[in-house]
Amino acid sequence: MVLIAMEAGLCLAGPYRGGRSVSNPSGRGARFFAPRATRRPAWAVASASASASASPPPSSPSSASQLEKLSNGVQLLFPVWALLSATTAYNFPGSLNWMTTAQFEQGVGILMLSMGLSLTLDDFRQCLKQPIPILLGFVCQYSVLPILAFTISRLMSLPPSVAIGMILLGSCPGGQASNVATFVAHGNVSLSVLMTTVSTMGAAVMTPLLSTLLAGRYVPIDGVGLALSTVQLVLIPTLLGLTLNEYARKQVDVIRPIMPFVALFLTVVLCAVPVAQVQPVLAVSGAAVILPVVLLHGFGYLLGYLLPKAAFGMDEKTSRTVSIETGMQSAALAYGLSVKHFASDALVSVPASVSIVIMVWMGAALAAFWRMQGDVH
Repeated sequence: MVLIAMEAGLCLAGPYRGGRSVSNPSGRGARFFAPRATRRPAWAVASASASASASPPPSSPSSASQLEKLSNGVQLLFPVWALLSATTAYNFPGSLNWMTTAQFEQGVGILMLSMGLSLTLDDFRQCLKQPIPILLGFVCQYSVLPILAFTISRLMSLPPSVAIGMILLGSCPGGQASNVATFVAHGNVSLSVLMTTVSTMGAAVMTPLLSTLLAGRYVPIDGVGLALSTVQLVLIPTLLGLTLNEYARKQVDVIRPIMPFVALFLTVVLCAVPVAQVQPVLAVSGAAVILPVVLLHGFGYLLGYLLPKAAFGMDEKTSRTVSIETGMQSAALAYGLSVKHFASDALVSVPASVSIVIMVWMGAALAAFWRMQGDVH
């Protein structure tokens, strides 16, 4: 069985065995320790005054500059770390499949706390004042990927069981991976958190509805569990970090320079855990669905970027954020639902299992590429 409530808010997952969960988040980026530049895009993410005051200059500019350069270099190699961790987990599953559900949740909580330390209250206020990007992200989340999954399954004549798994994967909400990838990509972190929250809340209705319409199979979902998971694993730690950044600025400044390294380390480890726990499934059936899964996420990232950019004229930060939110589904939820509701057909769980590796690496590579383009305003 799978612990659905815990996995729902995470980006990667595997079976729940002996107190162990298979869930996973992955990468995101914006600077922790440097003051944000003033910006006023069409779809604003923060006011100029809030941006200027978000992170006061460190007491030692030279040391801060060195740490920033080191942090940027380490985060640019995020795809390498993700690939190495996944490879290690696959070849030596015993090294990482020991993590329990409670330990995994604690790691996710610390990760989201570190994300919150880079945000301000005004970031969220401005996002809520501009709801169109949030609505667009929701629409993309529950239209682009499900339609792509259905189309790819038909065009490639995938076996019915694999097609159901693809559609189930495409019909799931976003996960933690999108939040971390947005951070690395210099996207809009607060908007990403809100998009993840809204899409996860909507999953109680949208995922079973889309699965029924496109795959012809009703997949019930624990809506209350999804909501609680989102609040506990996403909102509370993020808001705690934001509150500390607002009201304990001096104390936060002491640890701010090391937080990017903490976040990256946690991301790499938490991405590897589910790979270790689903290694048997990947070894047997993973290769056959690699191309469909690559196409699903690849076109998801592409269309998620082009729609806000070309059709709605949104700024670069917002377009990157919507792209990552669209391309990164909650493989954790998809895997959990497939194991729970299609236990007699192991092939249904294969797309989500392969997505655990493919989606995170593609998102990490895209985030690193955007980070090399420099910050955007």
